[in-house]
Amino acid sequence: MNSYLLAFLLLFVVAVLGQGFPVNSVYKQRFLTQYQKIHNPSNGYFGAQNVPYHSVETLMCEAPDYGHLSTSEAFSYWLWLESAYGGLTGNWSALNFAYSVFEGIIIQNDGEQPSESAYNPNSPATYAPEGGQVSDYPEELQFGCQVGTDPLYSQLQSAYGTASIYGTHWLVDVDNWYGYGVKSDGVSKNGMINTFQRGPEESVWKTIPQPEWEIFKWGGQWGFLDLFTEQSPPYGQQYRYTNAPDADARAIQALYWAWNWSSEQGNPTQLASNAAKLGDYLRYSMFDKYFKTIGSQTPCGSNSNNYAGFHGLLSWYYAWGGSLNPTGSWSWRIGCEYAHFGYQNPVAAWVLSTIPAFAPKSSNGVQDWAKSLTTQLNFYAWLQSAEGAIGGGATSSYNGAYDPYPPNATTFNNMAYVVSPVYQDPPSNSWIGWQAWSMERLAEYYFLTKDSKAGNVLNNWLPWALSIVNLTVANQIWLPGYLNWTGAPSTWTGSPVKNSNYHVVLQNGQYLDLGAAASFAHGFTYIAAATGNAQAKAKAKAILDTIDANYQDSIGVSNAEGRPDYCGNEWTGGFFNQEVYVPSGWHGNNAQGANIVSGDKFLDIRPKYKQDPKFAYVQQACQSGQTPTFNYHRFWAQSEYAIATLDYGRLFPSG
Repeated sequence: MNSYLLAFLLLFVVAVLGQGFPVNSVYKQRFLTQYQKIHNPSNGYFGAQNVPYHSVETLMCEAPDYGHLSTSEAFSYWLWLESAYGGLTGNWSALNFAYSVFEGIIIQNDGEQPSESAYNPNSPATYAPEGGQVSDYPEELQFGCQVGTDPLYSQLQSAYGTASIYGTHWLVDVDNWYGYGVKSDGVSKNGMINTFQRGPEESVWKTIPQPEWEIFKWGGQWGFLDLFTEQSPPYGQQYRYTNAPDADARAIQALYWAWNWSSEQGNPTQLASNAAKLGDYLRYSMFDKYFKTIGSQTPCGSNSNNYAGFHGLLSWYYAWGGSLNPTGSWSWRIGCEYAHFGYQNPVAAWVLSTIPAFAPKSSNGVQDWAKSLTTQLNFYAWLQSAEGAIGGGATSSYNGAYDPYPPNATTFNNMAYVVSPVYQDPPSNSWIGWQAWSMERLAEYYFLTKDSKAGNVLNNWLPWALSIVNLTVANQIWLPGYLNWTGAPSTWTGSPVKNSNYHVVLQNGQYLDLGAAASFAHGFTYIAAATGNAQAKAKAKAILDTIDANYQDSIGVSNAEGRPDYCGNEWTGGFFNQEVYVPSGWHGNNAQGANIVSGDKFLDIRPKYKQDPKFAYVQQACQSGQTPTFNYHRFWAQSEYAIATLDYGRLFPSG
């Protein structure tokens, strides 16, 4: 018996015998059954060094372009799952182990970001505009364009005694499927990679995966760098990492619940200080990309000092990198100009700004998170449509180039409204799951605080949300297939208004996303627990009971999921026909052995997909005009169902 399986069995015995918070026995057992499925090594949820895969299945293309990649999203859900387990059982060893993997794999140590001490906060990065089309790249680095100053560096260095960043990188090649390895050694598993680099029209099908430790071993003469930015050679060998702020915030949210429950058990977790540190660095996501004054609308002017570039929202990313050459070291950091409502996390903001155990050590950390909490709550209210759904977001750099805002643009704190922040292919605000994810956090926050600002938004959202999650007499769950948006919210003036000209439109029929359905149930549970709303409680129970009764399988919960995009649809040419833009004359290779040239398609630069056990099935289905269908087991969705089930049983112990 291997050590991981033995440890799992011991944990499961403790779960049966241990003591934690009281919970309805039916939902407790459902949680433990799902927890056991996720942790059973034969079910395939974890890879090398116990890193959670994005999905059990390998043939998978959505945000990650391969199922056995991992994401900071999956890690954050793992922390949440183990926090729930610890709260139930009183055994916190699984959470401590999960955090050690989290910290050891996707938080980069000093040796993995070797030039951070060379960082100059008065010149944090070189400006380059973002292109509207993938073919606009590479975009020229404009060294003569002054940018703003970074006010966080000195705070963080003083607080933690290091120049290194304590934040996660979002994408990991668990099995070394792409072949770049750790630090581009070509052999090690769990290397850091990236995909998205080229503007709002670059869907996952149009990306060129590359290693985050760039030593010019693959790609062209300058590795992959000259596909994205243009400068006078030579380019420098370098490392670079990108953070997904919603995942770090979810990790903080999870560790709050662990601290809350372990404190009730008389032994509060020491991971609160780790969460506080993670939150301190997460403030980089609250600043304009180049730390420029919010609303500057000019690429090389209106540059900020101190906090003029602070927008206070959880933006789409922050990123950092630097030189691998110790004799000519340099490094850079950027925030992000795009804020999407779906990334906001008022629970994390409240925890970091009000609970002493989670207080960031930096001089401004607590007050910055307090400002962020207020700003996030206002953001929800500003973006609430007439129907109650929340839509879109805002930017401080219109078109990614600090273009002047259109004359009819509406604004939030000098940021312009954008219907689909960051990406358009497909639009970033079309997925129903954003409503479930983000509003579950707002519901948790309201449950914890009874803040009327959150309550007002939830009161307007709940009737719409209840109406669009449908359960049929045949015990099926249906969600809207696609959300579209018309009009725009009114300019924010400091208090909510009814956005009578801003509407959500349901399109493309209905479909089932079990993860999103479970997340809706999770949010409805917290609303019901906070307000006594009988409809919310009934719908939460019905969703969870229906999943348990009708969507169980041997390794988790799943449903048959058609993937027409694999063959090609309105957004993509899929595996076989989607061209990946490569500039004419550029050529290189990758670690899978692909020759990358102009005209390549998605599959041309990922030849190992042809070895996948499901590839022949997809190819045959597409050739015969059929839709490939899978029963996927995404780590986040499996965990969401488990956590939502346990929270329902905990908050409604009588069922």
